[in-house]
Amino acid sequence: MSDRTLIVARLKPGGADGVARLFAESDASELPRALGVVRRHLYQFHGLYFHYVEFEGDARAAVERARKRADFQKLSDDLQAYVMAYDPATWRTPKDAMAEEFYRWTPEEGAQGPALRAASRPAAARGDA
Repeated sequence: MSDRTLIVARLKPGGADGVARLFAESDASELPRALGVVRRHLYQFHGLYFHYVEFEGDARAAVERARKRADFQKLSDDLQAYVMAYDPATWRTPKDAMAEEFYRWTPEEGAQGPALRAASRPAAARGDA
C-alpha cells in the first residue's frame, strides 16, 4: 500500500533552483530508496513551497525513520538556505509542515474523506439522533 504527503513551507526568493539541486543530489543517493520514496514533485506558488512525496508504506513512519539519518539531517540543514517553516512559531518537527488531507477521489475507490465517512455513518453514531 502506498501513502503520500504534502509538505508546505515558505520558499525564499530565488530558492527553487537550490532546492531542486539539493533534491537531485539526495535522490541520486540511497536515501529515497531507504525510505520507500517512489515519487516526488516540488512546486512553488507566490512564495510558498509544496513538496509532494509518495512512499511505498506509511508516510509518517518514513519521515520518523528519516529524522534519525545523518543524510536526511544534512539535507534538512542545507534546505534552510532556501526554505523556511510556514509558521516558525508552531514548527517543531517535519510533521508540523504536513498538510492534512480532507478529500480524495479515485475511479477505483470513489470519494473519500473524514466528512464523507462521518456522513455515511448512521445518525445515532454521528450524534444526530
